[in-house]
Amino acid sequence: MSRFPQVWASEDEHLRAARPEHPVYYFSPEALARTARRFRSGFDGLATYAVKANPERTVLENLAAAGVSGFDVASPAEIALVRQIAPTAALHYNNPVRSQAEIAAGVAAGVASWSVDGFGELEKLKAQVPRGVEVSVRLALPVGGAAYDFGSKFGEGPEGAAELLRAVAEAGFTPAMTFHPGTQCADPAAWARYIETCAAISQATGVRLARLNVGGGFPSDRGQGATALEAVFDAIHAARDAAFGAEGPGLVCEPGRAMVAEAFTLALKVKAERACGSLFLNDGIYGALAEAPLMGAVERVRVVSPEGRPRAGAPRARVLYGPTCDSIDRLPEPVDLPGDVVEGDYLLIEGMGAYSTATTTRFNGYGGYEVVTVRRAGLS
Repeated sequence: MSRFPQVWASEDEHLRAARPEHPVYYFSPEALARTARRFRSGFDGLATYAVKANPERTVLENLAAAGVSGFDVASPAEIALVRQIAPTAALHYNNPVRSQAEIAAGVAAGVASWSVDGFGELEKLKAQVPRGVEVSVRLALPVGGAAYDFGSKFGEGPEGAAELLRAVAEAGFTPAMTFHPGTQCADPAAWARYIETCAAISQATGVRLARLNVGGGFPSDRGQGATALEAVFDAIHAARDAAFGAEGPGLVCEPGRAMVAEAFTLALKVKAERACGSLFLNDGIYGALAEAPLMGAVERVRVVSPEGRPRAGAPRARVLYGPTCDSIDRLPEPVDLPGDVVEGDYLLIEGMGAYSTATTTRFNGYGGYEVVTVRRAGLS
């Protein structure tokens, strides 16, 4: 039995008591529930959590407790995990490329909605998925505003999407459309352009959409001047009403990053300091910081001593290296840290709940982590 309590008042309290040598994720259920409330109250439709962003069991349990009733799943493993925790939840299988065995697993689990972006994939669904089930055609457009684009891998352009939508309806499925504007999309107009194009395709084909899935891509609150979720919600609702009118389809969204990022703070220990000022940490790009080369500089970092005292020296740009025996294991840009940081201190990085535990590796034997629950309310 652990000598520590299961829930801590704050990150600093735990650090003082435990002095961990491994990375620690501090999880705030209150912060997660607050974000879930923003989606449930502000978005005019069904919010389905994208499990891929963070499949930690405690995340799924707390989302279910907060009233999230739908989950976006991308594999049989994610399907099985959600079914263990929320047996009656709606499952949306929006990874549009699946093997026959993966489709069979989804059918057996009662998947409520599938996406498709090619005729070959539609034929696979026709062989196993019961008629009447919702099938969403995935649209791809050259729309900017995101940290990186999903359209290079998934989705059909407008002409191909129109042909596919007709085929979905002719096959006897309930027709819908879906898209993804790209991760950490900061431009609400990206959603508006996609919605307008979906409406044009629906009108041109004469196929009425049962629902419109406006995807993920919602920005988390990283950095100053981040786009508020509510601004994106307003843009979506206005575009839906303008493009479809009073008889518009019901809406679905699949937030991952925006739902879970702010519920976690990551603590990393300084293993060593070089004479040049560079710091070696106990995790890096093969672990919790895997997204740094794609998403840019780590932000919102504070430093505390092992006793929990904040470091407050004049800021100094530091090159940060991970622990592995690999020269590319470094953050792409220096990070401004207090000048009095020393070996043994801890870096506390806010907003680290998305694509961190999910993508960590065990390269060189590193990558182990602990999730510790804290009572703090998270960011205001």
